[in-house]
Amino acid sequence: METIQDVKTLIITSPAFASGESIPVRYTCEGENSNPPLSIKNIPSETKSLALIIEDPDASSGVFAHWVVWNIRPTETIRENTVPGTQGKNGFNNMKYQGPCPPSGTHRYFFKVYALDTLLNISPGSLKTQVETAMKDHILAKGELMGLYHKAQVEAK
Repeated sequence: METIQDVKTLIITSPAFASGESIPVRYTCEGENSNPPLSIKNIPSETKSLALIIEDPDASSGVFAHWVVWNIRPTETIRENTVPGTQGKNGFNNMKYQGPCPPSGTHRYFFKVYALDTLLNISPGSLKTQVETAMKDHILAKGELMGLYHKAQVEAK
């Protein structure tokens, strides 16, 4: 069983945006709503699968999941507009990527990647909390990339 000290750090980047910078419109509800490409470095050799959770902690209802995916093959790249693994239900109650779409203001979006020592034996459509519970004692490494998004303001008529 791993302890907090045993968990290594993954380095998560994207060629589409830098950490702390704006997420391009094409990856949001105002664009193509496709997932951005991600690069994952420092994956431990014993990794059996990756999990990815994208969430917005600034939502008025609390932390809001935009994409939940697990059993991703341990690879250094998640390509744009792909479904790299098994999808769970997001906060919209859908099993797909749904990009940033804040009702107001600038929100932060965390792309959290976990390297696991196993494949997760949970059903497609599982909720983020179920995925987190299944991963609990299997995390070898984790990392995150944070992007910002602010919807274009529509002029009142």
